[in-house]
Amino acid sequence: MTTNLMRAVVHEGTAGLGGVRLAEVPVPRPGPGEVLVRLKAAGLNHRDLFIVDSRDPAAPATVLGSDGAGVVVSGSAEVGTEVVINPSLDWAEPDAVPEVPAILGVPTNGTLAEYVVVPAANVVPKPEHLNWTEAAALPLAALTAYRALFTRGGLVAGEHVLLPGIGSGVATFALAMAKAVGATVSVTSRSAEKLARARELGADRAIGSSGDWAADLGAPVDLVVDSIGSATFDACLSVLRSGGRMVTLGATTGPDVELSLRNLFFRQISLLGTSMGSAREFSRMVELVAEHRVQPVVHHVYDLSDGPRALAELASGDQFGKLVVTVG
Repeated sequence: MTTNLMRAVVHEGTAGLGGVRLAEVPVPRPGPGEVLVRLKAAGLNHRDLFIVDSRDPAAPATVLGSDGAGVVVSGSAEVGTEVVINPSLDWAEPDAVPEVPAILGVPTNGTLAEYVVVPAANVVPKPEHLNWTEAAALPLAALTAYRALFTRGGLVAGEHVLLPGIGSGVATFALAMAKAVGATVSVTSRSAEKLARARELGADRAIGSSGDWAADLGAPVDLVVDSIGSATFDACLSVLRSGGRMVTLGATTGPDVELSLRNLFFRQISLLGTSMGSAREFSRMVELVAEHRVQPVVHHVYDLSDGPRALAELASGDQFGKLVVTVG
């Protein structure tokens, strides 16, 4: 490094996207047990939008971003190792669930920058079949999808899983992972274009969100993984087989629902919540991606200098898959 400054996408001042800008900030220095990673690419998540909308205008400038991939340049790991960064902090084992998961990026400095410091335990070797933009698309969304499908949802080969609202990073990863292990996958969307794209990626059934899900699917499903919330909750429960499982990991249309407990216990439905995942699950997820050569779906790639514009596109909600920012 020839300078002590780096380029980064930061948030400061005005709440929302109006406070996002490209800036020069000090290059971080790793402490004991940490590594300095020279980032090659960083992925965007809706968490970035939640962060900028909720920050105190008086808070100091902070580097945004949770997802990233790059090369270790110093610290407690072998220099030159190509790595993917696990954004889930201080969570080692699947069952040791923290009260509130700590995630890289705000209040800590994140990955939308030329360098980032993370614990050495939070980097794993990059799958060889992925390029930098694909690798950077993995972390938060793929980890969330993995835990939802396998740790919480217990998905096994031959089962039928439903993914409402296909197009998000989590849903597209869940589609790829479920197909990789031999599951049947159905998806829903309001967009005919997204349904067609899902079929191209291997979805067995792709149905309109406004239709009769039970009739369109033709048979009950074993597992639903839902991030939409109140708008789809009743429909999700209605298509589960008796003894089926529903995993909820988001509430983009609202968190409040009405629930008939009789419907739950007479049909012996398991209703499960999840968010993020542990270091062990992150390693298992990367192993699955490498073994089955899973290809992340990248909607569009931006340069770091266009980071604020990339976040604005993320807010539009029109993308299918991940938005990624390249660095350098």
